Amino acid sequence: MKGRRQKIFEEKNSPQKYRTESEGYVGGQTFMRITENNLTDDNKMVYGLLEFILAPNNLNAAYKQVKRNKGAVGVDKMEVESLTDYLVSNKDELTRSILRGKYHPNPVLRVEIPKDNGQKRPLGIPTVVDRVVQQAIAQVLIPLFEPQFSNHSYGFRPRRNAHQALNACKEYITSGYSYAVDLDLEKFFDKVNHSKLIEVLSRTIKDGRVVSLIHKYLNAGVQIGGKSEPSKMGVPQGGPLSPLLSNIMLNELDKELERRGHKFVRYADDMVILCKSKRSAERVMSSITRFIESKLFLKVNRNKSQSAHVSKVKFLGYSFYKYKGEGRLRIHPKSVAKMKARIKELTSRSNGWGNDRRKNALRQYIIGWVHYFKLADMKSLLLQIDEWYRRRLRMVIWKQWKRIRTKFKNLVKLGVNKSKAREWASTRKGYWRIASSAILNRTLSTKRLRQAGYLFLSDYYQNVRIKT
Repeated sequence: MKGRRQKIFEEKNSPQKYRTESEGYVGGQTFMRITENNLTDDNKMVYGLLEFILAPNNLNAAYKQVKRNKGAVGVDKMEVESLTDYLVSNKDELTRSILRGKYHPNPVLRVEIPKDNGQKRPLGIPTVVDRVVQQAIAQVLIPLFEPQFSNHSYGFRPRRNAHQALNACKEYITSGYSYAVDLDLEKFFDKVNHSKLIEVLSRTIKDGRVVSLIHKYLNAGVQIGGKSEPSKMGVPQGGPLSPLLSNIMLNELDKELERRGHKFVRYADDMVILCKSKRSAERVMSSITRFIESKLFLKVNRNKSQSAHVSKVKFLGYSFYKYKGEGRLRIHPKSVAKMKARIKELTSRSNGWGNDRRKNALRQYIIGWVHYFKLADMKSLLLQIDEWYRRRLRMVIWKQWKRIRTKFKNLVKLGVNKSKAREWASTRKGYWRIASSAILNRTLSTKRLRQAGYLFLSDYYQNVRIKT
């Protein structure tokens, strides 16, 4: 088996600091008396919830989901491929330790991924065994909390997605809500107050052992550069529980906004509140900021938050505008810049890729990107981008030909007379300049590039728009 053994038990006579709130046993019935039909019956589910989490069918579903997701190794270096063998040998010991309150999760492994603004976003990777346990918890808690969540919340929820959130924004804008409060929660996943989150969880989860287990995950710590650090606040991104816990926490904000009668749309920690005037937007921003910081103990990033006309707001990569009184969507300039940067990487002259690999990578990226941004009005924009994109492809192909005789041979093959082909094959002009020349535009035409298997954004966008 690859990797080290997952630590299950705390050491005997472990220090008091490892204890968490509500570690006592609460409840009487076992999972043997609980069926899936009782999942939303609060009177039967709130007690003995831990037994239902550890039921074989629930753990098996959690195991399968973790296997499907794959993912990186945690601090114990155990790989997903080793999970099957580990659970066959240790499942009973694992479940007993959790039932007895002796299980102590490993710290999460801290890694950082780059953000669009040049900064880095911290992620916490739990061990594969901890991912299974977290997934098992989430599978049972989601049906309990889903009925409590707001209809204005769209992120990390069953049968809800970003497109629904964007369409809701369009409807509000069409109804006359032309100003928006764009709230940015500063390092939300790192700033969640554990005491507040445990308080909110305890209102619904009456089995204190489950609350205690979740609290242990919150307090498991973080390993950075081989050294473990305590996690006194925050919900590490990267585990199966973090999306649910973030929605549970921010549902407190949703309920407050609903109580005040505001029109809003939230996707995870990304939120816009729609208003009918600039003055009301400024007033809402001030009052909601006070609520977030004084009641939820979160921090609003005032440098990134704003109250502005909807055309100035970026939400889920889109921006908004009105045409003949109707709310419409366009791509935000930052999203366009990010897309062009990615295409530039995929069409690099020096990455050593072959044509097949480049075509497949470009096709996959373009299909995914267009499907996400297909709600935007962007036909003319994509036509312009495709011109730039084709120029990059011609530059790559021209460089691949390398030698003068290869360039000459290929130009002749593509219909250029020999004297002209010899002249262009011998040119000293740079690759990027040659890529926009009449000779390559004619020989490496759009039609020929399509026939070669290259997919263009405007073509695929038209196809997607027709189908939808």
